[in-house]
Amino acid sequence: MERAAYRILDANFNRAREALRVMEEYCRFALNCGALSERAKGLRHELCAAVGRLEGGKLLAGRDTLGDVGVGQKVEGQLQRGTVKDCFTAAARRLTEALRALAEMAQVVDKPVADAVERLRYEAYTLEKDIVLFSEPVEKFDHVRLYVIITSNLPAEALALASQCATGGADCLQLRAKDIPDDRLFALAVEFVEICREMGALSIINDRADVAAAAGADGVHLGQNDLPVPQVRRLQLSPLIVGKSTHSSKELEAAIPALPSYVSLGPAFATPTKPGIEVAGSPYIREGLEKLAGTGISHVAIGGITLDNVEQVIAAGAQRVAVCSTVTKAADPAQACRRLKERIVERIEERRA
Repeated sequence: MERAAYRILDANFNRAREALRVMEEYCRFALNCGALSERAKGLRHELCAAVGRLEGGKLLAGRDTLGDVGVGQKVEGQLQRGTVKDCFTAAARRLTEALRALAEMAQVVDKPVADAVERLRYEAYTLEKDIVLFSEPVEKFDHVRLYVIITSNLPAEALALASQCATGGADCLQLRAKDIPDDRLFALAVEFVEICREMGALSIINDRADVAAAAGADGVHLGQNDLPVPQVRRLQLSPLIVGKSTHSSKELEAAIPALPSYVSLGPAFATPTKPGIEVAGSPYIREGLEKLAGTGISHVAIGGITLDNVEQVIAAGAQRVAVCSTVTKAADPAQACRRLKERIVERIEERRA
């Protein structure tokens, strides 16, 4: 029976190690996120170290691939994968199953190894959660080109602007209503989210993670003095897009370890929305994009951007642009959005050509 135990240990060690490699490569190549890839790699090395305390000769001696009755057994859809994400999901499930089998069977031959593997199993659950909660919002946000911030404490005005901007092609709308009571803000947010959903735009609530979660918004945008990103994620009822404002390299470097879904880079130009903040300009956008490389975190250029200067931020490398008054104060917000988005998409395509 000891030989059987080592056969089971060997099979599940290989299964878990292979699953971790798939998860690591998903984070590395699909998400481009060095931090999550490093966590998967670290878990794989910890697993190898734990199992390495067993007698390696017995593990290999117990292996009998030709005599394994499970080889060749298949169930319908077993290896069908439609996307890279499907491969990650299957690997994550395979990992925790294999670690459970390893922890159970290691009790027979080496209890300390069993305890070590059991700890890694719980780490694997957390890693899977963190990868999903990071990847799904970023994937949604990466499709954004035009992001409009609607600043108004008048519900009728905010909702009318939301409808007009979405009609004009805005991909993402942020509700920024700082000076109304919570009950009115929540009611407004619910209607705002519904308009965005019906018109195919992402809905973001400024500052208030609690309101965003309660209203079913796609995300929340945080300023420098708002709740930290990890605490916001504890409030979410489903994966939230979590944005973070940054105005300098120092603020950006402080934001990156928490892995927000995106950061705003700016202000690119002088803006009446944030008159007290020093203009960061195109150089900060370039520098910010360099710092974001390899993190998997998305971005949006922000601050004083108009139809006349948007080409400068695209030339600096921005793929997403946030605006406020240039469209919300326009005589025809829908047309202003339409013209601005066309310009953004054209310039991005020209840079890629």
